[in-house]
Amino acid sequence: MTPLRIGFLGYEQANALDIAGPAEAFASAVRSDGKGKLERCYDVSIIGLTRRAFTTESGLVFLPTATIDASPKLDTLIIPGGCGLRSPDINRKVAQWLTEKTKGTRRVASVCTGIYGLAATGLLDGRRVTTHWRFAADVAKRFPKLRMEPNALFVKDGSFYSSAGVTAGIDLALALIEEDFGSKVALTAAREMVVYLKRSGGQEQYSEPLQFQTNSSDRFAELVAWMTNNPTEEMSVESLARRASLSPRQFFRRFKEHFGSSPGTFVETLRLNEARRRLTVAEVSIENVAESVGFNGADSFRRAFARRFRVTPSKFRRHFALQDKSSRRSNRKRKHGK
Repeated sequence: MTPLRIGFLGYEQANALDIAGPAEAFASAVRSDGKGKLERCYDVSIIGLTRRAFTTESGLVFLPTATIDASPKLDTLIIPGGCGLRSPDINRKVAQWLTEKTKGTRRVASVCTGIYGLAATGLLDGRRVTTHWRFAADVAKRFPKLRMEPNALFVKDGSFYSSAGVTAGIDLALALIEEDFGSKVALTAAREMVVYLKRSGGQEQYSEPLQFQTNSSDRFAELVAWMTNNPTEEMSVESLARRASLSPRQFFRRFKEHFGSSPGTFVETLRLNEARRRLTVAEVSIENVAESVGFNGADSFRRAFARRFRVTPSKFRRHFALQDKSSRRSNRKRKHGK
């Protein structure tokens, strides 16, 4: 297999994590060659505006492997954020290059404020996009033809992708890996980086707690934090409405307007996502996991889990637990002195 080539644009005062985070995710993506040997799925390059090393906002220095004047053919081009890209001279040079380079590139993505360079080309006009929450209003003002979605962790519109602040670039990279090589490779990369892969199954991915908190009005902010931290508590519409100081009818209507789902669906999603996390990191019984996230019994938990994720809790654990079976057997032997 020939690795897919990923190119990161490099420039003075770029954000180091916007480059290094996604780059490490791509570098962690490996698959078997069919003969028991692991092969890297991607070849990562940094495309500099010049051949000289450039200094990022944090002071870390990167050395380009190519320049925009002689860049290789890329499968995917990623534009990281950074204050340097908002410099008129750099922005103009980047936008001119991107206008031509994107024509022969399968995918183009911006990380965080990298959207300033990509939006300046006009290629995103009429498309759905996102960026770091602190810059969303400014980007929308400067580029009014964009369809800004400030609450999304990342957004895909055609062959163009955009992501929120810094670490959201890792989430985007993992989604691109899954898009190319499937969930098993993406999950392996996520485990290697000790980050948790959460996908809704569609073209967008959201970090559930982040989405809920950023979507929250002031009235709901504390309620959502309480719900996230107390999954075993009573969460009927009536009890949640009391906490929000609303009537049950008002609460149901306003909650659905804010989060796009009913309180019951929201609560079940919250509990199932937490259960999924606990299944990967803790060697406890299914019954204990069910009880620890607020389900009344293991049977109802299994049905809800299978309905949502199309896999049983036991099968999910066997495939995605952070410690494999052989490691667990070895640990048990050491524990018992064998």
